[in-house]
Amino acid sequence: MYPIDVTITKIIEETPSTRTFVFDRNFDEAIAGQFVMVWIRGVDEIPMGLSSKNSITVQKVGDATEKMFALKEGDTLGIRGPFGKGFTLPDKDEKILLIAGGVGTVPLALLAEYASSTGVCMSTILGARNADELLFVDHFTSCGELHLTTDDGSAHRCGFVTDILAETDIKAYDRIYTCGPEMMMKAIFGMLEKEDALEKTEFSLHRYFKCGIGVCGACCMDKKGLRVCKDGPVFNGLQLIDSEFGNYMRGPSGNKKQF
Repeated sequence: MYPIDVTITKIIEETPSTRTFVFDRNFDEAIAGQFVMVWIRGVDEIPMGLSSKNSITVQKVGDATEKMFALKEGDTLGIRGPFGKGFTLPDKDEKILLIAGGVGTVPLALLAEYASSTGVCMSTILGARNADELLFVDHFTSCGELHLTTDDGSAHRCGFVTDILAETDIKAYDRIYTCGPEMMMKAIFGMLEKEDALEKTEFSLHRYFKCGIGVCGACCMDKKGLRVCKDGPVFNGLQLIDSEFGNYMRGPSGNKKQF
């Protein structure tokens, strides 16, 4: 439960707003979709998804991540974890579909690596605001079939991941995994609910965490009281029916924030 010191060995600028921090410790026990609590000294401790067994990929969006972007190779971070419920790993004879948006691509990268190494048949729908913000394109290309879409049409298709999903034969896949902005996933949820495909779909949620181990209750969701850090962050689609998912989030004091 105490942070472990890790040394940053490499920093990769993935996009104008996103960097990967590689460190000198492998978390071999980590399952794709789990997270670690990252202690940025003097600022905050925040949850981050692992993009590989020894790296996190971070988008600069606040004080803590801004401080991280000032770090250099040789600097250190504190890491607790991995924590939470990860993705259900597919069997090698299954066909899977990954749907990723923006920085939500990060936890799916580790899942794609697992699927590729075990011979799972995989397709990915990858979206971003523009071509510069597309993450891990080469990685997903090497793992299977890849469909790209950008909001402004600067790379491949103009539109959203849901546009491609609408043209996809959902019944052809044994498992579906998705991570990205919650409103994107809510739209996917609605489409898959109509296709009666929620049972085979897993959603990776991002919520405000404090403890990361299910004690403080800061990340509890109505109406079942599911703790995103402990019962998730990966949830089966059936668990999210009639929940606050896609309707509102909560801030540090537990106050509701509308999307």
